[in-house]
Order: sequence, then structure tokens, then C-alpha cells
Amino acid sequence: MNNHKDLSALYQKLGITFIDPDLLRTALVHRSYLNENKNFPLEHNERLEFLGDAVLELVVTEYLYTHYPNPEGDLTNWRASLVNAKMLSEIAKELTLENFLYLSRGEASDNGSKARGYILANCIEAVIGAIYLDQGLEASRTFIGTHVLTKLPYILTNKLYLDAKSKFQEQAQELYSITPHYQVLDESGPDHAKFFKVGVYLGEELVAFGTGTSKQEAQLNAADAGLKAKGWE
Repeated sequence: MNNHKDLSALYQKLGITFIDPDLLRTALVHRSYLNENKNFPLEHNERLEFLGDAVLELVVTEYLYTHYPNPEGDLTNWRASLVNAKMLSEIAKELTLENFLYLSRGEASDNGSKARGYILANCIEAVIGAIYLDQGLEASRTFIGTHVLTKLPYILTNKLYLDAKSKFQEQAQELYSITPHYQVLDESGPDHAKFFKVGVYLGEELVAFGTGTSKQEAQLNAADAGLKAKGWE
């Protein structure tokens, strides 16, 4: 990709024509690209990401506060579900941002990885930062309303704001009147690099197990596996 790539298709997807196209281009530049292209005239997108993250959080928070009388804990969980890396990377894919990224050759070939998901999530925040600088808060609010806040009904209907442990516990209590418990089945590795295998139980029944580098991570993975095993997804 050269720095004069036509952005008109992206303008159409975003619903915005930029006054300063270089702001949008900067939002698409991953740090790795500059390592291979020292003379590239734009900076990477991390400063725009920093700004966009704050704009996104403000707009989402204001919307939730204005439209829902729920307590702070609910609103915090809902906001986290709207602005987490997984959701933002999905929105970035819907907007075809992946086709316009400035990446190193190594990053460009690493398609579909978890790292690519984070790059896309960061990129959407940088794009929001670019929209804010180029068009102001109202345009940012419109963009976030169209592409982010529209995900809220789906999140609420499917209770995606609950983490796997909360979801598994809710289902277990509702269907079996049992509170699940977790037990470490195996622990290996030196103190600085422990690895845990944890089982999730309903009474005496081992439903599933999960692994991780902390007990908490292993428990979450066990709960996730338990949801799949029980068909409670």
C-alpha cells in the first residue's frame, strides 16, 4: 500500500468524508509499518487511539446514563461489552478497515490471529480520534451511535455483558439450583511461570476443565468450556 491509496471506498463505509485525509490515514498506520518504511510521512496511530478511546468511552457512557436508569454496576458491564477488543475488532471488520491498514509484511501475513484482532480494535479507536479532530464531537457521536451503540440490544438480549463464570453460575442456579464450584486439578511450572488446570463442578459432577497461567484465567476458561458442554452458550 502506498500513502496515496484511494480512501473513497472507506469514506463510504464510514459515512464521512474527511477534511484532512491524512488524519484518517494516520489512524490506519500500525507501528510495525514505520519500522519498514522509515521515510513514511505520517506517524503511527497510537496517539489517535489514545484520544479515540476517551471519546468512545465518553459517548457510550453518556448514552447509557441518559437512556437507562440502571445502577452503576450494570452500566459499567454494558459499557465494557460495547468497547472491548473483541467487539471493536468485529466492528472494524464490518467497516473493512483491514483492507486499508498500513502494516509491516510480517503483521500483514498474520491474518486472523488474536494480535490482528487487537490491531483492528485499536484502529477503530484511532479512527474515532481522527473523526473527532476532523469533524468534532457531534460527528463522533453519530458515528459511535451508528456503529457501536447499535450492538447494545444484541448484547443485552444475549447477556454478553456477563463473563463466562457469571453466565455459568446464573444458568446453574436457574436450572439446577446449584452454585458451581471450581477446583485446581493440576498445577505445574516454576513460581514465576505457573500453569493451572481447573475443573468446574456442579455438585460432584465435573462438567469441564480449563487451563491458564493464573487460577482466574483457568476458571474463566473452565466456565467457558462448561457453557459449551451444557449447551448454555
